[in-house]
Amino acid sequence: MSVYLDHAATTPMFDVAIEAMNSSLRKLGNPSSLHTEGRSTRKDVEDAREKIAKAVGCLASEVIFTGSGTEADNAAIKGLFWHTDKKVILVSSIEHHAVLDPAHWLAEHEGAELIQIPVNTDGVIDLEFLKKTIAERGSEIALISVMHSNNETGVIQPIAEIVKAAGDIPVHCDAVQSFTKVPISFKELGLFAMTISGHKVGGPLGIGALILRRAVEIPALLHGGGQERDIRSGTLNAPSIVALAAAVEANLYDAKKVAVLRDSFEAGVMAARPDAVINGKNSERLPGISNITFPGTQSDSLLLLMDSEKVSCSTGAACTAGVHRPSHVLMAMGLSDVVSQSSLRFSFGSTNTQADVDFALSVLPTVIERGLAANAVGKK
Repeated sequence: MSVYLDHAATTPMFDVAIEAMNSSLRKLGNPSSLHTEGRSTRKDVEDAREKIAKAVGCLASEVIFTGSGTEADNAAIKGLFWHTDKKVILVSSIEHHAVLDPAHWLAEHEGAELIQIPVNTDGVIDLEFLKKTIAERGSEIALISVMHSNNETGVIQPIAEIVKAAGDIPVHCDAVQSFTKVPISFKELGLFAMTISGHKVGGPLGIGALILRRAVEIPALLHGGGQERDIRSGTLNAPSIVALAAAVEANLYDAKKVAVLRDSFEAGVMAARPDAVINGKNSERLPGISNITFPGTQSDSLLLLMDSEKVSCSTGAACTAGVHRPSHVLMAMGLSDVVSQSSLRFSFGSTNTQADVDFALSVLPTVIERGLAANAVGKK
């Protein structure tokens, strides 16, 4: 038996999405071509755009397809910054590197001033710090970017309150982890820009979207054929777009079921290891993410030990896997660099069962004991 508990990194494609993609792959036609085949493929793309817009809560014209969530984040952060002569960028200290890195790049190469919004020990941003900064520096702020939920802890952020505090300042939200897992509406939140990604929602890898207000035009990262409102040139990936829409429309994620599995797992962990700490537990969280610290262990060792027991989990964002460094998210929440390297992320999806939970719990005590022993030897 093998158990996959890394759905926050990528989740299996839904059968309906695979079928939609296979059908589109067999179809000839560049969606930018004017002949019959091209128009037919274009219709498929625009039908998909409508479906995604309905799920996101935006206009179809506000959906800009990209090659990934990372590309969409980069387009939003750089585009909104270049759209104005203001120089201050506010981002939360727990953002995914797809937001943090372009913000740092703008500070290093484009004269931006980067201010990171701190979070409390429960992983929620400090709204008072944000409001105070807006009151003092509001006329200088080019944009604010805060994720809807954190990819490592699952903690949900108060986006509506952030947008209210921001006033006319553009707010971007990385909603890659939240989309389809919890209710979210681009229009109701009042955002300027939002990011989603296909492989987190039962769609394919290599497709994402930037949701951008129709009245907002930003400089492009890619220049060429002028597709996607001149913001993202390149031949549209029709099969992936169609598959993403099929996954979103099917809406197969069962939030209640997933939350029950996560809670069952966490109860089992605490029964087996009372010294374990569930990070962000006191905050509102996504149904499927559980970030747990096991004191006295080393997270990379634990991950490999779990893998040897045929349980797949992670130490945090998959994008930083293989890079031995403490989690910036957990450190922002007040954990030391040593403690933040003693945590694992277990993330559950709709394909998981209670049997998966039971199996993971059955191997965990031995893994922790071996991890403690290995860490003790390493310190000698």
